[in-house]
Amino acid sequence: MPSIDTARILILATDGYERSELRVPLDELTKRGAKVTIASPEKRAIKSWEKGDWGDTVDVDLTAKDVFSRDFDALVLPGGQINPDLLRKDPDAMRVVSDFVDSGRVVAAICHAPWLLIEADALKGRKATSYASIRKDVENAGAQWVDVKVVCDHGIITSRSPDDLEAFVAKIVEEIEEGRHDRRAA
Repeated sequence: MPSIDTARILILATDGYERSELRVPLDELTKRGAKVTIASPEKRAIKSWEKGDWGDTVDVDLTAKDVFSRDFDALVLPGGQINPDLLRKDPDAMRVVSDFVDSGRVVAAICHAPWLLIEADALKGRKATSYASIRKDVENAGAQWVDVKVVCDHGIITSRSPDDLEAFVAKIVEEIEEGRHDRRAA
């Protein structure tokens, strides 16, 4: 069981990520001592989407094709509408998500990022939450959708929106410190 101050965490994102949903976990987990790496399909700065316009950028450390789940303790998937929609069409990004799910490592998705878990067939038979507008997508993927700040089912963490970031980050820390999770077959 890793302590958060020795944990290695991967954030997978691309252009159009919700700024706070990447920045808050990045800053808070780093502040607690975790080593946080940003991955994307391309190794270049990626742009946030904030309040109807392009926002700031974050540098990418690693391409998705070069990610191996064994090198990390957890995967964080920020939302926004654009970011997860682009990532779920990228085979390298989806391999990363699937590998983390299959490995039993912590996977945390907020807002629209559960679309990536849907694409990876990771929600069937689980409890989950998301941004309200994709509730039907989550339910159609076989999950029981719950309207609460954060839901965790066998190390798969889901959260609704930027309003829930404090609870989301706290649950990521808790689950990382619990260690790997046995996941029942969906």
